[in-house]
Amino acid sequence: MPSTIYRLPRLAVGCAAVALTAALGLLAPSVAFAEPVTLAEALTRASATSPLLTAAEANIAAARGRAQQAGFRPNPELDLEVENFAGTGGFSGLNDSETTLAIGQRFEMGGKRTARRRAAEAEVETARLELEVARADLERDVRDAYAEAFAAGRRVELARDQFGRAENLSTIATELVDAGREPPLRAIRARTAAFEAVGRVRAAEAEYAQAQRALSALWGGSDDLPEPVPGDQPVPSLTVDPTDTLDVRLAEAAVETSVAVVDRERTTSRPDVTVSVGARQFAGSDDTALVFGASMPIGLFDRNQGNIAAANAERTGAEARRNAALAASVRRARDARAALQTAEARRTFLETRAEPEAIEAVRIAREGFSAGRFTLLDVLDAEEALNAVQSEMITAQLDQSRAIAALTRANETEGQVQ
Repeated sequence: MPSTIYRLPRLAVGCAAVALTAALGLLAPSVAFAEPVTLAEALTRASATSPLLTAAEANIAAARGRAQQAGFRPNPELDLEVENFAGTGGFSGLNDSETTLAIGQRFEMGGKRTARRRAAEAEVETARLELEVARADLERDVRDAYAEAFAAGRRVELARDQFGRAENLSTIATELVDAGREPPLRAIRARTAAFEAVGRVRAAEAEYAQAQRALSALWGGSDDLPEPVPGDQPVPSLTVDPTDTLDVRLAEAAVETSVAVVDRERTTSRPDVTVSVGARQFAGSDDTALVFGASMPIGLFDRNQGNIAAANAERTGAEARRNAALAASVRRARDARAALQTAEARRTFLETRAEPEAIEAVRIAREGFSAGRFTLLDVLDAEEALNAVQSEMITAQLDQSRAIAALTRANETEGQVQ
């Protein structure tokens, strides 16, 4: 009777073995070409082809064009007047007409052109710093995406290792069942664990491909799948003055621009003088006389009050944003530094304490299982604990890389960005 009871489970074990053997074909390496790329190469590619940087460079060119335009003086004006013609009586023709040809020039008063140029040059400086900030943001994004792709690649390797251990355990369980030392359900459970490992490999491969595409998208890649290579990221300096960071420098430039705009709007309220000189010809006597004129608007209603008030309000806002940028710069650096210390401590503990103990527990459990001292469930529990520790190690390294990227961005100063 027991042989009848065990016959169907053993048949199920055999079927499971065949299915698992077929599943091994699913774990063949992907045929997609993966190009090894270092972090430095990824940063260089993104810096050379990023559309965000192209847009920021275009803003600089536009600001320089406005600065060039701000330095030009007003154009002179040519004025032609014909009077006393096509009327009635003696003025019916051109015999008594008067023709005046004059040239006029508007002279900007109160330092308008100088103030206009200063405001435009301040805008150029702001646009230049915006490009530096865009480069720093792109570098941080590349570092993050690179770390994500590298971690995803390690998860693929871990999933394959887990499958290898699960498949080996399944083989041992089958041998013990065949020897009559374990019930057939133990082998089925081991095969199930191996099938679960196959699913984890497939999921890890899909996540890795997605992370590779996200990384290549930062430099406009489409078909290429970059393969991040191992390498340590240097930890940035911890002694950077917060006032020297890019975000604060950009906020300072915005304040300087707003001050220059206030000066520009104030000079606009001062009236200009237009001077003209010319000659008038009298057709009746064929005489010629010089004509001189000067004009100046009277600042009775429009004294540019609204624009001056708006510029002052914008300056107040820029100063507030500068103070907020300084506080945020200090906070970001502290947060990134704390996150880095936490990730480093966690990774060190996992690598030096948790993983060696988990590996030893798996070894003891496997040896005991082979000797009949432990059950399959004991081995699976030990394997699951090791898998969790190794997965946490990858996460800790990813957190460390992210913290380095955040700290690098928080401490970025002018001239440091690639």
